[in-house]
Amino acid sequence: MSLAVMAVSAGIWDKIKPLTPGQEEMYNALNDKSYEVLGFFGPTGTGKSLFSIAYGINSVLTGNYKRFVIIKPVVDVTTGEEITLAKAPEAFMGIVKSYMQDVIGEIVEWSQIEPLIGSKIIIADPHYLRGRTFDNSIIFIDDIQLMKSETIIEAIIRVGQNSRLIVAGDPVFQALREVQSDPAALIREVLLSEEKSRVVDLGVKDIVREGAKRGLRFLLEYKLRSRTMTEEEKRIFDVIKAKAPDADIISVVDVAQDKQRYEISPEHVPDALIIAKQGHLGRVVGRGGERINSAEKELNKRLRAVELNLDFKDFVRALHPTAWIWKHIEEVDFAGPNLQIKIYEDVIGAAVGQRGSYVRFLDAVMRRLIGVGVRIIAIERPKTKREKKG
Repeated sequence: MSLAVMAVSAGIWDKIKPLTPGQEEMYNALNDKSYEVLGFFGPTGTGKSLFSIAYGINSVLTGNYKRFVIIKPVVDVTTGEEITLAKAPEAFMGIVKSYMQDVIGEIVEWSQIEPLIGSKIIIADPHYLRGRTFDNSIIFIDDIQLMKSETIIEAIIRVGQNSRLIVAGDPVFQALREVQSDPAALIREVLLSEEKSRVVDLGVKDIVREGAKRGLRFLLEYKLRSRTMTEEEKRIFDVIKAKAPDADIISVVDVAQDKQRYEISPEHVPDALIIAKQGHLGRVVGRGGERINSAEKELNKRLRAVELNLDFKDFVRALHPTAWIWKHIEEVDFAGPNLQIKIYEDVIGAAVGQRGSYVRFLDAVMRRLIGVGVRIIAIERPKTKREKKG
């Protein structure tokens, strides 16, 4: 290996520094050769492509693998039409090269990478994989949420001897867009039980690109503003607007029927949840709560309001039947196509409710509200300093 190639390879991987817990998981999984298949799932801006491409290029430059194969669909975001290598070879190759430049441009000069394309780095069209075998290779399938499940399986079949497969997808945006049978979510479920595989779920906490956070927030707001409200929700909306005319109210969700269905005690759970634009919660509630109290009296309903932001713990706090449970929540974030609530194991009973009624209640409300389900997992409570010393 030439000194120039060694310098490029060392420079690429040395510059990859995990910035979040999820990125740390990805980094460790890539470095662990015991995993033959890796699945990285989460919203855009979490580093899925960066870590995978940097690892793939590093692997071929150091001689650990013969080829780095990139399989990625190219889709016109306006028309939804796929651009294929057979129909438009120059456009297809140009778009994938630009994608690679965008991903790794800040850690390595493109002039050092482009000569490797066609020899050590192979760009493959997902439509034309039959008959091919990738031995001694790192195979990276990106944006699987845009592919058909059959195409992804076909790509997996092509993985040969002494090879590793990395798949990456964004089931979060797909779930919020209400895409049915999302391939990213389906493949994730398959990999969770596959031997020698590792699934890394990335969430809002792992987004390091500010534009991606803004985009996710905009998508959530658009989804909530465009949802069809029931007649009762419209009535609540109108009353709140009359009481708080200067407040930007995004949507209202009536949970009274869900409370009845899952036999939820009305003591700590509102009849309706008001979602306000960020910075407008105080205008909805009013000084001392007079605005929301006035609306409650007129409607004869218990109301609660939250701001729309990317901290979903606020939604859990507003809706969960156990009033104090939010104090024992470690994190609420996306895990695949669901919102996952990590809660300390010693209070798991109060979190899930009798026969799981609390989880099913939250799941039903969030599915109506933003189209994603809810799951709760128990985690060990961190030890105190005194316990550690003991």
